[in-house]
Amino acid sequence: MKTLALGASAALFALCGAHAPAGRAQVQEETYQRPRRVSPTPATPAPQAPRKGATPEEVDEDDVVRIETQLVSVPAVVTDRTGRPLTGLSASDFQVFEDGRPQKIANFSTTEAPFEVALLLDTSGSTREDVGLIRRAALAFVEALRPGDRVAVLAFNTRKEGNDSLATVELKSPLTDDREMLREAVESVGASNGTPFYDSLLKVTRDVFRDRPTEQTRGRRALVALTDGVDSASESDFDEAREQLKRAGVVAYFVQVNTEEYVEERLMQDCEDGGALRLSRTQLQRYRRVIAPGAAAEDFSNFCRMGQFERMHASRTLYRVARDEMNRLARESGGKTFPAADLRDARRAFRQVAEDIGTQYSLGYYSTNTARDGSFRKISVRVRTLKDAQVRAREGYQAPRS
Repeated sequence: MKTLALGASAALFALCGAHAPAGRAQVQEETYQRPRRVSPTPATPAPQAPRKGATPEEVDEDDVVRIETQLVSVPAVVTDRTGRPLTGLSASDFQVFEDGRPQKIANFSTTEAPFEVALLLDTSGSTREDVGLIRRAALAFVEALRPGDRVAVLAFNTRKEGNDSLATVELKSPLTDDREMLREAVESVGASNGTPFYDSLLKVTRDVFRDRPTEQTRGRRALVALTDGVDSASESDFDEAREQLKRAGVVAYFVQVNTEEYVEERLMQDCEDGGALRLSRTQLQRYRRVIAPGAAAEDFSNFCRMGQFERMHASRTLYRVARDEMNRLARESGGKTFPAADLRDARRAFRQVAEDIGTQYSLGYYSTNTARDGSFRKISVRVRTLKDAQVRAREGYQAPRS
């Protein structure tokens, strides 16, 4: 059965010059103010002698001390040894450690608290039949979420600019729990001729989750993406997208559709027909660094000038890199990847994502380490009341730097 050629089809080839057919955790800085002790006036009794090593400080009466603290949000899923989710736990059941030091839980949300989800649909290289499968899988996912969960829908589209057709990222719907609005947004999704995957991750952080979370949704924001992860059209790169996702504290889930076999078959056929590689300048440079660091730009301007072995090596390398990147984003954020053999399997994977989101706790703590040194802080979470409980949580975060 034909597999959908998502990002890779646009990333690796185009027919006769045409395009293919259609770590920071969330750290919230809060400032508290308390009155600062002022120097006594002559009318007041003389103060006691200061402690050894203390230095007296003269300030005005209206001065305040500003104390900055870091609220670190940690999403966590708890399962037993068989992988069955464990619900009904309370804050007192958990222990949180930062760099091995215990932290006091200051914010806690149960599995029943609502979630905010950015749903990203990669339709690059899709046929009309493929797009229909994607829409049905996406709608089934939305319906599987709970009342009160809010969803935003993003997809790729093609924009004409002169004689060129450019792949862009469109926000089809902002965050909403209006199921009819979401249905209309999903139904409006069409095919695109490229995959600006990294740009779409940045759009999630800048547009969907631009505002700070409310008390109710703190630590309960997720990216859910249906894609093969092979970028062809972004002007940004993976490191930039990864950094912004970590800053936003977004849990990343990926339904990884396997398009590799289909793309390799098309790759050989299209090259026989004189196909050529079409990539953004940024991705062209990146692929050269990944696949053949010593190659010149001209060597990649036409993919079919390579020999068959080199073409297959490039294709497989790009897929391996894409899978590694998606796995890394999921692992670092406390999310998960769900492989899908094809689009018909994507519906099952989406259902698993919805179930995982519905069993997620959110913990928050004010770090005892107040240094603003930019260091990486490792987070670990345990369930003190259940011996065999398994916890999947965010790995850590990058501290702010003064």
